[in-house]
Amino acid sequence: MKVAMLGPIAWRTPPRHYGPWERVTSLLTEGLVRRGVDVTLFAAGDSLTAARLESVAAHGYEEDRSMDGRVWEALHVAHAIDLSADFDLVHNQLDWLPLAFSAQWRAPMVTTIHGFSGAGILPAYQRGASAFVSISDADRSPVLDYLATVHHGIDMSEFDGTAAPGDDLVVFGRIHPDKGIADAIEIARVADRRLVICGIVQDASYFAERIEPAVDGDRVVYRGSVGPEERAEILAAAAVLLHPIHFDEPFGLSVVEAMACGTPVVAYRRGSMPEIIDEGVTGFAVADLAEAVGAVPRAAALDRGLVRSRARERFDVERMVDGYLEVYRTVLEVRHQGKVEPV
Repeated sequence: MKVAMLGPIAWRTPPRHYGPWERVTSLLTEGLVRRGVDVTLFAAGDSLTAARLESVAAHGYEEDRSMDGRVWEALHVAHAIDLSADFDLVHNQLDWLPLAFSAQWRAPMVTTIHGFSGAGILPAYQRGASAFVSISDADRSPVLDYLATVHHGIDMSEFDGTAAPGDDLVVFGRIHPDKGIADAIEIARVADRRLVICGIVQDASYFAERIEPAVDGDRVVYRGSVGPEERAEILAAAAVLLHPIHFDEPFGLSVVEAMACGTPVVAYRRGSMPEIIDEGVTGFAVADLAEAVGAVPRAAALDRGLVRSRARERFDVERMVDGYLEVYRTVLEVRHQGKVEPV
């Protein structure tokens, strides 16, 4: 089987720090290569992979403000289209743009829907000739048919750190109102716990007005965007990960990464959180800030060994690879029928 993995190019694959789509694309690509699949990764030119690498952009456009992301994504997609006849299957990890050129692709397509930026992009999905995979059952649009749900997997070996858990709370995610970082600060204050914040600043006004004034380097610490090794140590050392989201999160990699370290989670009950968290085992999905405060000591008292083992049962990268190989087999079996039946 020859697979073209059409990755995003906002960041390097895998990302140095932030870049959840790039991280998942990398994990799946390397997992497929380990299984003997012939994979060509279409990604930024500085990407690291055991697959063949095809690139147009030398590096991610988010790392170079002189680059127009719209232009480089278009060139990136065009390059993959030019080579698509060489593959049995194209796996699109790049959102809606490749779907707009469905007639030009010369191989069947699978599209992982990482989340919708808004209803305005749905026409591209409705018209696109692709099999769709959701990353959670919660994140399915009623106007689309899906072939499968495949939860993200993570490389559990990255989260084998030996840091002893302390009393701190931690919140991981882009600094944006959607992620509820201000709520995390208030939860930590009322719970009388120190809070460590990690993530890129995506909304400068929100950071300046709601987050930065509370950062004192003592009770509230901002660590910026942290790389894989530091991320694992910070998560393992925390008592609880807070995830007080203000939107319907499609998945939540930091939630699974925390659980892989044995760190339980307290999250708002939105989007995929009830699907990802095993209530009372790996954490708690709560309704609001007040419930979150009450859940912190209960979460901190959970069996961290059980948290870790449950995460590894459900979200190991090899399980994700298994899921996508089954999707690929289904698509290739029906390619001559001209359609893919949803399951």
